[in-house]
Amino acid sequence: MGYVVLALLLIAGAAFAVAAQRRSHRTRGVSHLSDLDAEVEASGWVLRLGASLSVPEARIWAGAGETATRALTDAAECHRAAGAQLSAAHTADEYAEATRVAKEGLAHIATARAALGVAVAV
Repeated sequence: MGYVVLALLLIAGAAFAVAAQRRSHRTRGVSHLSDLDAEVEASGWVLRLGASLSVPEARIWAGAGETATRALTDAAECHRAAGAQLSAAHTADEYAEATRVAKEGLAHIATARAALGVAVAV
């Protein structure tokens, strides 16, 4: 009976320690994603941006006005920057920055599509 009580106390202590550690990480602003998860997420956003830049509607993009052209140029710059950040990243925060830049590029794509009157894919 004594061993069961001791085992329960050890389990409860370990659970408390894990909960306290997670709480302290959250209050310090540490990312909730592991480095690998952050890398996968960033890669997905960079790929999505790249796919958005290579659209099949070449005729529509060819007649782009100044607003759409600038937005497409900004999106291409974001794609290059996010790709460079992704290849150099090693921590979750660095991957998060690449994700942020890729999402910014997708916002430029949405601006270009709106300027051209093309439906924005969700």
